[in-house]
Amino acid sequence: MANSLLGDLEDALTTGTPERRTETLRRVTDLFLGQADRLNDEQVRVFDDVLVHLIMRVETRALVRLGGQMAHIENAPLEMIRNLTRHDEIAVAGPVLTHSPRLGDADLIDVARSRDQDYLLAISHRTALSEDLTDVLLKRGQVAVAHALAQNRGARFSEDGFADLVRRAEGDDSLAEWVGKRLDIPLNLLRRLLAQATAIVRSKLLAAAPPERRADIQLALDEIASRITLEAERPRDYTAANGAVFELNRQGQLTEAALLGFANDQRQDEVVATLALFCGVSTEIIEKLMQGVSAEGLIVACKASKLSWPTVAAILNVRFSHHALTDGELAEAKTSFLRISQSVAQRTLRFMKVRDVTGAMPGAAAN
Repeated sequence: MANSLLGDLEDALTTGTPERRTETLRRVTDLFLGQADRLNDEQVRVFDDVLVHLIMRVETRALVRLGGQMAHIENAPLEMIRNLTRHDEIAVAGPVLTHSPRLGDADLIDVARSRDQDYLLAISHRTALSEDLTDVLLKRGQVAVAHALAQNRGARFSEDGFADLVRRAEGDDSLAEWVGKRLDIPLNLLRRLLAQATAIVRSKLLAAAPPERRADIQLALDEIASRITLEAERPRDYTAANGAVFELNRQGQLTEAALLGFANDQRQDEVVATLALFCGVSTEIIEKLMQGVSAEGLIVACKASKLSWPTVAAILNVRFSHHALTDGELAEAKTSFLRISQSVAQRTLRFMKVRDVTGAMPGAAAN
């Protein structure tokens, strides 16, 4: 059979039709797989040379089959495997990138640095990933890659890699959950993750935490709660913010766009001062609304100020004592904002002005 196959191979490489080359590739592959566990390194290299020549001359469908067959083979021909990883069709490269034990970090990093997201995602599903490799994958990978890596128990991350995952998890509840469930995340980064996570994510992480991690999470949550309370209750001096806002107003530059800029830049004092001026109320009233557990009072003030929804959403996300709203919470807030009429909002705001600011204002923090 070997002599017949060698003759067929020579014909296939020189004058053979595409169909004959594909059939020859199948026969060489079957011959290798039938005795792979008995071949020495030199014999594997012979097959490697033959297969590398063949794969350059066959159609993609045949290579998809070849990649699937060779992906799990411990001693698969190395150069053939490397060639498959660089194929322009992910259907060919994917199985090899995900499963082949023949690929080392250098091979995988080279692909990760040069190919598109599908290739990075395929690598991200390998059963073991080194810190050097995950650093590259995180540097170039988009959302799907970050999610795959966070869920991969065999992935190892440098401290910089974990910091990148924590940064990406802000505003991404699903990613925050997966990162928070990792036992190998450094405690300081776990605390940062919990500090920026929504209340829903925090409760899920605590409920799902293994016993050896639960105490760390509970301690971090207690520290965060204390810090939030201190931040919400600390005295604030609006003198500088009021001065800057009044000057902008005098120059005709205190617009909704300016308020949106303050919110996007996390300049909370300027947000309070501007919204107070727009509403014609004191900064103390707006401050109370910014501290409120409920967003309803702040929504009323924004509606009375004739603001558009994008500006309102930005303001809701910079309240003093609260995390950024989840998509669901933001959708509920938008419904409330659209439902309330401007006349009702202005009437409610006038009522606030004559009430004790520490009393039962909508959305005010309880004493």
